[in-house]
Amino acid sequence: MVDIKLARLPDRTPVKLAITITPDLQSALNDYAAIYAQAYGREEPVTELIPAMLTSFLENVRNFARAREGARKGRP
Repeated sequence: MVDIKLARLPDRTPVKLAITITPDLQSALNDYAAIYAQAYGREEPVTELIPAMLTSFLENVRNFARAREGARKGRP
């Protein structure tokens, strides 16, 4: 096997997830998208922002990261 620097790419097959949210959450997401557009000068649909928001949230929750790592190593 050839040794290269780039690791094997992870599975990038999209997974569709359908959820139901409250009207208040929908309003907040729309407001966030509007503020995002003001900040970056580029409109993005809420459906494109949500995955990035969830990823950021999960990456920054330390207890979750520790628990997830422990579970991967077989620790409770």
